Amino acid sequence: MSAGRAKVPAPPFVIIPGVFHRILRAFEIFLAYVVFAALFTYSNPPLTDRIERVRAFTREREFNYISWTLEAARVKLQAASIGLPHILDRAGQKRAVMDYLQITQRALELEYALEQAYADAAVVEKEKATEGLRLELRSVLDRQRSLTPFAESVLQEQISVVLSELGLTVLGQPLPSVFFHSTPLPYALIVSPREKIEQIANISVDTDITVDEQAALEGRVDQGLEVSSLVVPIGGVGVYPTMVQQTTNLSWMINTISHEWIHNYLTLRPLGIYYVDSPELRTMNETTASIAGDEIGNLVMERYYPELVYVVNNPSQLISDGFDHPEPGDFLRPVFDFRAEMHETRVTVDSLLEEGNIEQAEAYMESRRSIFLKNGFLLRKINQAYFAFYGAYADVPGGAAGEDPVGPAVRSLRAQSDSLAEFLHTISWMTSFEQLEQAVGNLGHGGESNE
Repeated sequence: MSAGRAKVPAPPFVIIPGVFHRILRAFEIFLAYVVFAALFTYSNPPLTDRIERVRAFTREREFNYISWTLEAARVKLQAASIGLPHILDRAGQKRAVMDYLQITQRALELEYALEQAYADAAVVEKEKATEGLRLELRSVLDRQRSLTPFAESVLQEQISVVLSELGLTVLGQPLPSVFFHSTPLPYALIVSPREKIEQIANISVDTDITVDEQAALEGRVDQGLEVSSLVVPIGGVGVYPTMVQQTTNLSWMINTISHEWIHNYLTLRPLGIYYVDSPELRTMNETTASIAGDEIGNLVMERYYPELVYVVNNPSQLISDGFDHPEPGDFLRPVFDFRAEMHETRVTVDSLLEEGNIEQAEAYMESRRSIFLKNGFLLRKINQAYFAFYGAYADVPGGAAGEDPVGPAVRSLRAQSDSLAEFLHTISWMTSFEQLEQAVGNLGHGGESNE
């Protein structure tokens, strides 16, 4: 995909002398921060009476975006003030990213070891027993914080170069600029009516909410409002700078950064502005971000980290989790296709709800959850809120979207577009699913769909 592509000159700001470049970069970050603080985030749609009723249950546990954004902006301004990433050569930039991933891996290992120690009933004097772990963790986190501006600025620059080559820039610069901050993310409380699958609220709650607290919150919301709710983990949030979950999976990180940048890109256009106006527009938006984010991320990996692409594309080379280790007789059992089984579940639930059989649909979802559990998929709940959230990510056929026609239409538009830039330009100015259907019909006239 990258073969034969003409090399685009570096963005104009690269040639500006150091001090002026840093001033311009800092001003750009500040200006972008002001603009996007006003537009804010997809995880916090405009307040309505319906959302306010839900917030009566969540106010004490809601995530503080204001303080987070201020801290993230400080990190970005600090990086700009010392001219990152341009003070590093290409080898140094790559080393900064790899060092960050290694130190993050160690931090995650230490945090897991602490959780195990505190969960182990045999460990009586837990503070004394974990003193060494806690001291090392503090040192590792300090090191991680010092590496963060370097790694993030490098990844931002690498993605920006690819965006420029794809024609997704203005005067050589992505608009908005690529800014993200890797951090523990809030959870999202998703709320749907019981009688149909539709996201009516998405409220961010604290990063440290425990599983029992999640279940208790869902119970209060369900009983108080007669709805279906679910607290779900998320991988990124389209604030500015965007939030991206801490991880050691570089490919996933780059795809997610790109995904969230697409959300920022769409925020400046009708598809983003009208994100919350209908379930169809939300699915169009999320599916577009997933498709484009993966395409951009794959190009970044091929260009800057080609030695890792083989591992990403060959899962057998990765360390398997516990459910992947074969047991005697495993090879005699049919492979469990998660997406196909979830697709079947969604289609059946939609049919039951259309007939008004709410209790039957809920009983069916719980019976299906036990089947997923037996096959190694630890789903805490499958309910209307589950499908309202996951069904909007329809970049791959099947799965939680069921028979929703929006995802296939977005995929068809991408398949029929000559380039990613053309696809994004076309869909970003749409304000309804009907416009998408018309565009796909016009582009596909006289030929078969690639779906």
